[in-house]
Amino acid sequence: MNKVAESEGPPDFWASVMVPATIGAYPAPAFPAASEQQPPAAQKARVLRGRALVLDHGCGDCHQGLSDPSRKEWLGGITSPTQEFVLGPCFQDPKAPCFHGRPKNISPDKETGIGRWTDQQLFNALRYGLKPEETPDVKITSMTPGVGNFPKEPKYLGPFMPWTSWRNMSDEDLLSIIAYLRHAVKPVSNKVALSDDTPDHWASVVPTLGKYPVPRFPTANERR
Repeated sequence: MNKVAESEGPPDFWASVMVPATIGAYPAPAFPAASEQQPPAAQKARVLRGRALVLDHGCGDCHQGLSDPSRKEWLGGITSPTQEFVLGPCFQDPKAPCFHGRPKNISPDKETGIGRWTDQQLFNALRYGLKPEETPDVKITSMTPGVGNFPKEPKYLGPFMPWTSWRNMSDEDLLSIIAYLRHAVKPVSNKVALSDDTPDHWASVVPTLGKYPVPRFPTANERR
């Protein structure tokens, strides 16, 4: 039993914030919106599935554009330090370090976006949390560092990106997201600085972010 106190709020209890400018458009603009383009016919069904997943999972909340693919900055990454995420012990101790996460440009731009990486590298990022720029274009055959072709000293995406939740999605869902980003989002030229890293590239943090694969249903905290 755990009774949680009510959240605090302003006099209007957030009503003035719940507008499209701050939370995004609903329903989302019809496809293709201003920042989207028609994909190859063979990719259309997968792309539309990927679009729905990108909107449902709030990719634009961090990577720009909220839930509105008509915005010119759609998925183009942050443009100001005020859009960075900060985590670490500095909140308890001002002398301790904190780490800044900078959501990347995930449009298909070849110089500053995901156009630099292959579909497999992107898949490895979403499934295993491996930085695409640091991981070879290979199909991963293990989930244990140093076993099979899993990097012995993996360089993980920081916990700013919720990849540990996304990794539970099916292969088809992840490939659909990649297809949408690759084929249906218009490129945005915007170079985003790298996120802060730890000496072990977040390896010691990854085990604390949940089990993969998740335990079979029902667990001790679930019931049929």
